[in-house]
Amino acid sequence: MATEAGVNVQTLRYYERLGLLASPARRPSGYRDYRPETVRIVRFVKRAQQLGFTLEEIETLLDLAAGGPAGCDAAQVLASEKIAALDEKIATLVAMRDSLRQLLTTCERPRHRRECPLLSAIADDAVADAGAANGE
Repeated sequence: MATEAGVNVQTLRYYERLGLLASPARRPSGYRDYRPETVRIVRFVKRAQQLGFTLEEIETLLDLAAGGPAGCDAAQVLASEKIAALDEKIATLVAMRDSLRQLLTTCERPRHRRECPLLSAIADDAVADAGAANGE
């Protein structure tokens, strides 16, 4: 089942513990006997993770995909929260892109005259993190 779903066995066990997968029946040999839809569910989970959903959010998505609940409240809340998170991520990525473009336009200059707000921000954050780690 793990091979067919494209994951390792530990991933299946983890999803079972989280309740994303129903606990499978056991064969007399002790091996788990997964239902045919398990592959589809595991692939759904992995694809949702690739799209940036957390396992907690995926649990809600699986519930919605299975037809419940009758109302749209949970879907609307999840969608609204994900839109806000995506908007924030997009803004951050656009700022990073613009910063790197600025570096490209100034990279021919002598090192002390190059401009890259992204590199400066990373360096400033590293200094602040080091100060916090040292109790400063």
